[in-house]
Amino acid sequence: MQQLEIWHAVVLGIVEGITEYLPVSSTGHLILASSLMRLDKIVSKGDLDDFEIVIQGGAILAVLGLYWPSVLKMLRGVLGKDPQGFALLVNLFLAFVPSGLLALLLKDKINQYLFYPVPVLAALFLGGVYMLLVDGWQRGKLARVPSSLPTKTIYDVTPLDAIKIGLLQCLSLWPGTSRSLMTITGGLFCGLRPKQAAEFSFLLGLPTLTAATLYKLYKNLHQSHKLGTPNMFQSLGTGACLIGILVAMVAAVVAVRWLVGFLNKHGLAPFGWYRIALTLVLAALVLGGFVQIGDSGPTRKDATQTTVEKVKVWDKPETNPTPAPPAADTGNPPVPQSGSGGPK
Repeated sequence: MQQLEIWHAVVLGIVEGITEYLPVSSTGHLILASSLMRLDKIVSKGDLDDFEIVIQGGAILAVLGLYWPSVLKMLRGVLGKDPQGFALLVNLFLAFVPSGLLALLLKDKINQYLFYPVPVLAALFLGGVYMLLVDGWQRGKLARVPSSLPTKTIYDVTPLDAIKIGLLQCLSLWPGTSRSLMTITGGLFCGLRPKQAAEFSFLLGLPTLTAATLYKLYKNLHQSHKLGTPNMFQSLGTGACLIGILVAMVAAVVAVRWLVGFLNKHGLAPFGWYRIALTLVLAALVLGGFVQIGDSGPTRKDATQTTVEKVKVWDKPETNPTPAPPAADTGNPPVPQSGSGGPK
């Protein structure tokens, strides 16, 4: 197995950074990018899958940098100096809990039953149709709202609103759905304008993505230590991994700034049509054998098992599979064959 080349890491970083906060499914785009670069044939599939989660660290840093005033307000709220900040922190926690608990309970079942072409492509397509329907509803709703009414901000979100958004975020556990899609539309249903809904979604990504990133990082490092195999940084290359995370941060900054303005002007419909088109392209590539969705190629577990089997074979005493021909009757005791277990 080879390590990631720098340009591989840069491409993955760009794809992750751009698609993580856009309602288009970062999972689908990372699958497409990895398959087109044939990374599953070059590097460990298990380490690559883990890195495609850990690379979200760049997207987390981007939101921390862009929305540090809100983060600071929440920190001041913990100290009892900012009631608005504390209320926002509580609401983000309430919105995070449902999907966090469900992910812990169903993570293995999700990978086992849903990480295959039909479920992923169905999620991409239905997500696009859903966005078109929500966009039509939202445009009709905004047309009936007088422009003189005050805009609801992220600090006006109620605990019940937060729970509703959190329940919708649970649907994003289905690969191909998009966390941003469900949380942005959840914010719209709770009365937020597109810009404010996107901001709440970005901030909700902090605990959600951080939990997923730290879990995958811990699991990878722990398994490597337990089995005595290289971790993802050793397998893929520490430099390439860090560059990928850095590029993801820069790309996410650009994407977040662009998305807020785009949603206000154009709504969700363009993303809906894009998801439908992406589904058709991805389906054609899957049928053509250019893209693989789901487990393929050697995984960390497979590689470990192979290594262990080789070690076991190496440690076995050599045996002669072909029985030695009978010794000629010379009157002397037969000389034992090497490795037969006889006296030496």
